[in-house]
Amino acid sequence: MPQPTIPTFADVFAYSIDAWQRSVLFLDIMRQRAEQYEEHTARVAPHVLNYEAELLLDGRTLARPVNYALVHIVPPAGIVVDPLKRPFVVVDPRAGHGPGIGGFKADSEIGVAMKAGHPCYFIGFLPEPVPGQTIEDIARAEAVFLETVITRHPGADGKPCVIGNCQAGWAVMMLAALRPELFGPIIIAGTPLSYWAGVKGQYPMRYSGGLLGGSWLTALASDLGAGIFDGAWLVQNFENQNPANTLWTKQYNLYSKIDTEADRYLGFERWWGGHVTLNAEEMQFIVDELFIGNKLAKGEVHTSDGTAVDLRNIRSPVVVFCSKGDNITPPQQALDWILDLYDSVDEIRAHGQTIVYTVHEKIGHLGIFVSAGVARKEHDEFASNIDLIDVLPPGLYEAVLRPASDVAEGRDFVAGEWVMRCEARTLDDIRALGGNDLEDERRFAAAAKVSEINLALYRTYLQPAIRAIVTLPMAEAMRRIHPLRLQYELFGPSNPFTAWIHAGAEHVRENRKPVAADNPFLALQDSVSRQIVDGLEAWRRTAEHLSEQTFHTIYGASALQAALGIDTKYSRPPRKAAKSLLHQALVDTRIAELKAKMGEGGLREALARALLFVGMARGGADERGFEAIRRLRRAHQSAKQLTLAEFKALMRAQYFMLLIDEEAALGALPRLLPEGSVERRAAFAALREVLEAPGPLTGIAAERLQRVAALFGLDNEPPLPIVVRKAARDRGAS
Repeated sequence: MPQPTIPTFADVFAYSIDAWQRSVLFLDIMRQRAEQYEEHTARVAPHVLNYEAELLLDGRTLARPVNYALVHIVPPAGIVVDPLKRPFVVVDPRAGHGPGIGGFKADSEIGVAMKAGHPCYFIGFLPEPVPGQTIEDIARAEAVFLETVITRHPGADGKPCVIGNCQAGWAVMMLAALRPELFGPIIIAGTPLSYWAGVKGQYPMRYSGGLLGGSWLTALASDLGAGIFDGAWLVQNFENQNPANTLWTKQYNLYSKIDTEADRYLGFERWWGGHVTLNAEEMQFIVDELFIGNKLAKGEVHTSDGTAVDLRNIRSPVVVFCSKGDNITPPQQALDWILDLYDSVDEIRAHGQTIVYTVHEKIGHLGIFVSAGVARKEHDEFASNIDLIDVLPPGLYEAVLRPASDVAEGRDFVAGEWVMRCEARTLDDIRALGGNDLEDERRFAAAAKVSEINLALYRTYLQPAIRAIVTLPMAEAMRRIHPLRLQYELFGPSNPFTAWIHAGAEHVRENRKPVAADNPFLALQDSVSRQIVDGLEAWRRTAEHLSEQTFHTIYGASALQAALGIDTKYSRPPRKAAKSLLHQALVDTRIAELKAKMGEGGLREALARALLFVGMARGGADERGFEAIRRLRRAHQSAKQLTLAEFKALMRAQYFMLLIDEEAALGALPRLLPEGSVERRAAFAALREVLEAPGPLTGIAAERLQRVAALFGLDNEPPLPIVVRKAARDRGAS
C-alpha cells in the first residue's frame, strides 16, 4: 500500500499562490459574465446562434402579432447545401432562456443538418411577448413560417423536417396535429408530452404542481409581474432539480480549470442568463393544460374555435429523442403519450403514424440538444437518414446506433461514423421502461382537481386586490431583484467593490504560476469537493423522497379523492384519449380500396411489395439498404421520375396490402411482373442487392427471398453472377 505523501513547505507555498491566483481569475470571469449579461440583455433581439442569419419574416407584422421570427441560416464557408434537399427548421424552447441553443456551436442540430447538405431555418423569439399574444397565436405564426419555408423550396424532395427542443417540441406537435400538411419528419428532443408519467423514486419534478397546490401560484406570479410571467422562475426551477451542480459543481469546475474553462463557461452562461418573459395567458395555458392538467395526450386541448388537438392526426414520422439521465423530461414523459393514445401497434398503423424513438443512457436534459457528442452521433444520424425515417412503414421503431467501425457488411453504404437501424418495437417495450399504475393516475387526477379549485378561489378572492396594488414600476423592480438576476448585478460595473478585479486579474495572468499536478493539496481539494457534492446529493435525494411521499400521502387519500369526485373503482387510466367511430369507418374504406388494388400496378409495385415482404422478417430497416435504394434511384432515369413523396406513398400502400392479406398480396405478385425472363432476373438482382446491403440474408428472411424468387419464376434458375447482377441493375431494373 503506497504511503501518503507528506506535504512540504514548498507544496504549501505553491498551492497557496495557485489558489489565490485562481480565486482572482474566478472573480474576473464572474465580472466578465456580468458584463456579458448586460450586453446581451441590452440587445433588441439577443440570441446565441453561432451562425449568420437573415430575417425572413417578423411575427410582429402578422395579423395576430407575436414576438417570434423566422430566419434563414447562412451556410458558413466550406459548407455547401443542396436546395433540392428538404429544409430543416429548428424551433428553440421558450422556457425561460433566449433562443439559439439549437445552433449554439458547429456541432449542433443546425450544424449537422447543414453538414448533411440541408438548407436550415430557425424560429426564434424576442425577450418580451407582444401584449395579448397566446399559445394559439404562436402556433398560427409558426404555420405561416413553415408555409414560407415550403414556398422557398418548391423543388425540395420532401416537406421540412422540424426539430422542436424541450418546450418547443409540444408546440410543434400541437401544430402538426392541426396542420399536418406542413410537416415532413418531426424530431422532438427532450420534450415532455405525458406530464404525469414517471417512475417511483426517480425525478419527482412531476409532483411539484400538486405540492404547491396547483397553478394558482402561476397566476400569482403573473399578477405580481403586472400580467407578465418572468422566465427566470422557470430557470430557477431547473436549477433546483440539481442543487449539487447549481450550488457547487458548476463553479468548482470553473475554479479548478480556470486556465482552460473560461470560454466554454462564458459561452454557456450567455444563453443560461438570457432570461425572457411570457404573457400571463401563455404561462397559465402551459401549466393548466399541459403540466398539471396533462390534457394534450388525452386530446382535451382545444383551439379557440373548438377544434380538438389530437396527436393522432399527425401524418409525419415523429422521432422522439430522450434520455434516462434527463431529470426534467425522463423517458416516460417523452414516450408515454404513445400509451395514452394507442392500445397496440396496429392502432398506430391504422392511423398511418410512424414513431421512432431512441433513449440515451445517461445524458442530461440540456445535453440532448447542447452536447457536441450527441450532435455528432444522434442528431447527425437523424439528419443523414431523415429520408429513411420519412419512408418507414407506419409502426413503432427504436433507432439503434452502432459504430461504423464494427460493421463489416455493406461498409461502402455507410457515410458517417455510425450506422442507424430502425428496429420494430411494441408498446410493451415502452411499458418496460416503467410508468404509473392506476393508483398514481388517481393521485394526479386528484392534484389536477385541487389545482382547478385553488385557481378558482384565487381568482375570486385574491386576484382583484393584487392586480389593483401592483403597478408596472413595481413589477419591473421585482423582476430586477430576482435572485438569478442579482447574481449578475453583484459583479457588474455598478458595484464599486468590483473595480479592482480587472486590474488584479491582468496582474495574475502576467505572473501566473499553476501548481504542479502532483501537489498533494490538489488531491485534498478534489476530495473536499467530492464530499460537498455527496452532501448536496444526499440532501437532494432526501428532499425528493420526502416530496414523493408527501404527494402520495396527500393525493392518495381516499377521502380526498372521493370529495373531489375521483372514481376509485375504474380499471383503466382516466387519461386515455377517446376513440373515433368515424376513423374506423375511414380505415374500413381504405382497406377495401387496397384489397381491390392488389393486382394493379407493374414492376415498381412488385419490387416494393417483395422488398417489404422480405424486409419485414428482419424486423426493421437499415440505413445501408436505403442507401442502396438511393443509389439505384440515382442511377436509373425511370426511378428518378419517382419523387420521395411518391415513393413513400408506394411503399405505404404495398405495406398495408401485406398487412391486410399477405397471401393475397403475394399471390397477385406475378401479375405485376413483366413477361420476359431477362427483365425479371434483372429486377430480382436489383432487389437482392438492396436486401443484402446490410449483410447476407439468413433464417426467415432468406426463406422469404427464396419464395419471392419462385414468384418471379426464378426458383429453378441459377443465381446471377455478381458481374451480371451489376449489369442487370445498370439496365434499369428499378
